This record gives sequence, structure tokens and C-alpha cells, in this order.
Amino acid sequence: MSAVGLLALLDDITAILDDVAAMTKVASTKTAGIVGDDLAVNAQTLLGIDPKRELPIVWRVAKGSLRNKFILVPSALFLSAFAEWSITPLLMIGGAYLCYEAAEKILHAVKHSKEDEEETKAVVAAPTAEALLELESKKISQAINTDFILSAEIVAVALAAVQNSSFSVQVGVLTAIGLGMTVVVYGLVAGIVKLDDLGFHLVKKKSKAAQKTGKAILAGAPYLMKTLSVVGTGAMFLVGGGIFLHGIPVAKEALHDASLLIDLSAALVAGGVIGLLCLPLGHWLEKPWAKLSQGIKNLRKKDKAKKAADGE
Repeated sequence: MSAVGLLALLDDITAILDDVAAMTKVASTKTAGIVGDDLAVNAQTLLGIDPKRELPIVWRVAKGSLRNKFILVPSALFLSAFAEWSITPLLMIGGAYLCYEAAEKILHAVKHSKEDEEETKAVVAAPTAEALLELESKKISQAINTDFILSAEIVAVALAAVQNSSFSVQVGVLTAIGLGMTVVVYGLVAGIVKLDDLGFHLVKKKSKAAQKTGKAILAGAPYLMKTLSVVGTGAMFLVGGGIFLHGIPVAKEALHDASLLIDLSAALVAGGVIGLLCLPLGHWLEKPWAKLSQGIKNLRKKDKAKKAADGE
């Protein structure tokens, strides 16, 4: 390649990077609200785990989130290019799932809160490797599944913001948004779940100011966790209902010029109604889904056992 050709190539690359940076800023602004919801949802999903296992579990969920982006970004680009009509229905299904999951959380809290608390205490008080693994797997699977829907919405909004840009810019923006969102969200989640450790660390300091700060953190952490639990569930209704409403042309047009308060209220109400309507279907599918999941787990166990035997 000649010097002139190399310089032209570098110039093109620089121009693309400038466009990616500019459009990433635009897309980040449009997705900021959903990223906030994602933070609240994931933080409350990871509550109640063994403090010693908090960071490893957050790391496993973060890796699952990256896998979600690895699936979602190419899928979104492909659908946008060849099957744009399918994006809205798929998002609406995901939104309905978020609403169902939020409604199920509330129903579970009302009916089984004491039973779940006793079960969790039993696992923590007399931990066995199998019980802890089961609890961790449940939390991780739940967090990654929820992350997938929220990430799909973020990717879709980011893609809509750069739909008139070149393909290379779209790839760069979606990649930057996906990676940046994962780092920010799970970095903050890791910080939130370790607040109590920070409080204990500051209380042990000689400085009176540090001790007061530590005590304030320890006193406020439980309230923050409870708030995140409520906000996270509300965010699932809000995002799910919003996705569903904006997928219906009549509703989308009606809310186009509405105030932010009306838009959010409509999304929240719609999310609650959709969640309630999806509960019977979700419960009907619960048993076959559990059997399928257990079958997959058994196959994995057999595969691991076979590999271990072959290794010996």
C-alpha cells in the first residue's frame, strides 16, 4: 500500500471514530434512563447472597451480561438490516416478560416472604455446598435473564438513535454502549453490595469523621437495599409497560406529545396490568419449564461426570 493510500485509510478510520464518538454520546443520552433502571433491577436481584460470595457472583453476572451483548448487538444489526419488522414484536414479548417477573416478585413476597426468609436463613446458618450452589445459581440465572431484556431495550434504543448512520458507525456505537453500560452498571452494583464492608472499614478508623461516616453508611445501607428492591421492581413494570405501549401504534401516537409524567404513569399502569394478565400463563408454563431446566442440568452433570471419568 502506498503512503498516500495509507494516509487516506487512516483518515477514513479517524472520521469513523469521530462519528462513533459523537453518536455514542447521543445514544448514551437516550439510553441513560434505562441504564438507571438496569442498575436498580440488578442491584435488588442480587440482594440476600452470602457477603463472602458477593463480588464473585457480581462478576459472574457481569460476564453473563457481556454474553448477552455479544448475542444482542449482532442480532439487532442483522434484524435491522433484513427483518426490521420483527424488532418491535420481540421487544414487546420481552417487555411482557419483565412485567410478569415483577408481578411474580410481588406475589411471591406477599405469599411466601416468611418461607423464603426462613429458607435463606437455613441455607446461611447450615450451609452445604449443594444448597449454596443452588442459591447462587438461582440468583445468577435470574439476574442474567433480566439483564437480557433490559439490554435488548438499550440496544434497540441505541440502534434507533444511529439508524441513519453508516453500518460501521452503528457497530462502533452499539459495541461502545454495550461494553460501557456493563462496566458502569456492574461496577456500581459491586459498590452497592459492598457498602456494609466500607462502613465497617471506616468505623475502625481513628478519625471521628471517618467513624461517623461509617456508622451513617451502616445505618443507611439496609434502607438503601430495601429502596432498591422497590425501585427495581417498579422499574421492571415501567420498562416492560413502556416497551409494550410504544409497540402499539395507537398508544405510541397518543403518548407522543404527552408529558413525561403521563408517559411514565401510563407505562407503570400498563406494566402492572400486563404483569397480572401474564401470571396465569407464566404459572401454566412453570412446570414444563422447570422440567426442561432440570433436564438440561442433569445432562450437564452427566457431561461433567463423563469428562471427569475420562480425565482420570
